[in-house]
Amino acid sequence: MICLLFLFHCAAGVLSSSTQVATIYPQDPALSIGSSLTATCSVNPDHGVHAGSLYWTLNGKRLPSSTYSILSPTVISVTLPRLSGSRQRSGDNLVCHNSGGHVLAGSCIYVGMPPEKPVNLTCWSRNTKDLTCRWAPGGQGETFIKTKYTLKYKLRWYGREKECEDYSAGDPYTCYIPRDLALFTPYEIWVEASNQLGTATSDVIYLDILDVVTTDPPTDVTVSRVGDLEDQLTVRWGTPPALKDFLFQAKYQIRYRLEESSDWKVVHDVGNQTSCRLAGLQPGTVYFVQVRCNPVGILGSRKAGIWSDWSHPTAASTPHSERLLTGSCDSKVGQQNSTLRRDLKQFFGWLRKHAYGCSGMSIKLYDQWRVWLQKSHKTRNQVGSSRR
Repeated sequence: MICLLFLFHCAAGVLSSSTQVATIYPQDPALSIGSSLTATCSVNPDHGVHAGSLYWTLNGKRLPSSTYSILSPTVISVTLPRLSGSRQRSGDNLVCHNSGGHVLAGSCIYVGMPPEKPVNLTCWSRNTKDLTCRWAPGGQGETFIKTKYTLKYKLRWYGREKECEDYSAGDPYTCYIPRDLALFTPYEIWVEASNQLGTATSDVIYLDILDVVTTDPPTDVTVSRVGDLEDQLTVRWGTPPALKDFLFQAKYQIRYRLEESSDWKVVHDVGNQTSCRLAGLQPGTVYFVQVRCNPVGILGSRKAGIWSDWSHPTAASTPHSERLLTGSCDSKVGQQNSTLRRDLKQFFGWLRKHAYGCSGMSIKLYDQWRVWLQKSHKTRNQVGSSRR
C-alpha cells in the first residue's frame, strides 16, 4: 500500500513496534466506478478505546457520522455509496481516527475502470539499429487508477516472447528497444495494459525492421545566394552518415519560410539529389530552410521508409533588388534596359510554369526558354505583318 497522507508506524504516535492499535477491512480494495463500499475499523481491545469515539476521513476530509455504524464496542463501520473515480492515481486515503485525531489505521481505495485496449501502435527503426514504439491509451485514457503498459514482441514464426524494458523517453506511451533485433524476419508486436481491475491487449502489428527505417536528418545544410539573382537561393546538404552503410537510396524534401512567418512551403519532388535551387523568392528577404530524408529501397524492402526529422533551420537572405539607373542621355541604353527587364520578366514567368520543385536553372532549361521566346517573337512579328 502506498498512501501519501499518513504513515502507519510509530511516528503516528498511536502504534508501537509490537502491537497494532486497529485494522481496517478491506485493505486496499479496487472497485469499479459506481460501486459502494462498507469498511470496518476494528480496535485492539487492550487499548481501551471504544468504537463510539472513533471517526473516519477520506482524503483528509471528515466523513459525516450518518455514514457510520457501531457494530460492537471495538468495531465501527462506514459506508461509501456510489463511488466516483479516485482523485489520485495512488489511491484515495480512507483513515480511521481516535477522538484526539490520531491515525489508528488506514486503507487505500482504488476506484476506476478496467483499462481499455491500447490503440494506434506504431514503430520505427533509426538506421536499422534499434526500434521505438509508441501507442495511445484506449477510450478515455487513464482510468482514474494507475495503469501499467507493457510492450511485448516476438519473432513471428519462432522465438520467445520478450518485453521492452526502456520506458525512459519521457513519454509514458513509448518504449525503446536498443539492440539485438533481427533483420529480414517479421516481428509480432503488441501492448498490454493492466491495473487492479483487469487487463486489455492492443491489436498485434506485424512488421519487418527494414520496412520501418528512418534516418538522422541530412547534415551540413547550407543555403547560399545565386550570384546577384534576387529571387533565388541554392540549398545543399550532405547524405545522412548511416545511409553510407546500407544498400538503400534516399529521397529528400525541402521546406522554407520567411523569417517573420510561421507558414512553411514544402518542395516535395526533390528526388535523390543533394542540392536544389529555390526560385520565385522575394528580393532582400531572409528565409529559413530545412531538409529531411526518406530512405527507399532498403536492402530489398518493398516499402518506403519513414521521413526523418527536419534538419536544424539554416538562414540566408536573397539580394536586394537593384533598380536600373535612369536619366541617361543615351536613349539606346534605356531601350536595352527596358528590353532586358521585359525578357527577364518573361523568363521567370516561364520558369515558374515549367520548372516544378527544385529549379536546376541549367543551360538546357535556358535554351528551352530561348526557343519559346523566339517562337513568341516570330508569332508577334507575323501578326504585325498581317495587320500591315
